[in-house]
Amino acid sequence: MSGKTILIVDDEAPIREMIAMALEMAGYQCLEAADAKQAHSLVVDSRPDLILLDWMLPDISGIELARRLKRDQLTAEIPIIMLTAKGEEDHKIQGLETGADDYITKPFSPRELVARLKAVLRRTQGMDEQSPIVVKGLELDPVSHRVSIDGNPAEMGPTEYRLLQFFLTHQERAYSRGQLLDQVWGGNVYVEERTVDVHIRRLRKALGIGYENYIQTVRGTGYRFSTKA
Repeated sequence: MSGKTILIVDDEAPIREMIAMALEMAGYQCLEAADAKQAHSLVVDSRPDLILLDWMLPDISGIELARRLKRDQLTAEIPIIMLTAKGEEDHKIQGLETGADDYITKPFSPRELVARLKAVLRRTQGMDEQSPIVVKGLELDPVSHRVSIDGNPAEMGPTEYRLLQFFLTHQERAYSRGQLLDQVWGGNVYVEERTVDVHIRRLRKALGIGYENYIQTVRGTGYRFSTKA
């Protein structure tokens, strides 16, 4: 993932500097813009690999800029992560409905930002789809379809494997059972939502002590993958 160019769009210079420092330490190149007009020019001229876009901007809102970029054939494929201080569910949904690929709510840790950014790049850029995914001692190799834990092979069924692969490429976000069915089983397959719970239990068992807790139950929503307690 290193070497990718990230455009940071935020009207607060200290936030841009903090993000740029974290991303440059992780091997990314950074561009910065303080408003939507400047951001649009940089997108057209430099074609960044991903845009970190603040919700609130002084001229045109981040949401409106995201809409314009996704409507334009030349920029529609550039992934966007919305940065917002608004944690309410309707704002998150509105952000994703513009075509944004993810959102992250302020305040956030640089480590979380880098993890989310890597996940979005991995799933939106096909050339990275064959790279092994490593989270601490857990490794999934999409080429060989093997999972190892602390260097030892982990035995799991094909559905558990697909669930784990989806979680590893979509870390820190909660998904409902319905969303998991659509993403892992496919929208044309009829499976009851409680089937998800069965496979989650099997996946946790396959991961074992020390890793099973990464598959977290989110009360009233569904499940998420997180290395945070």
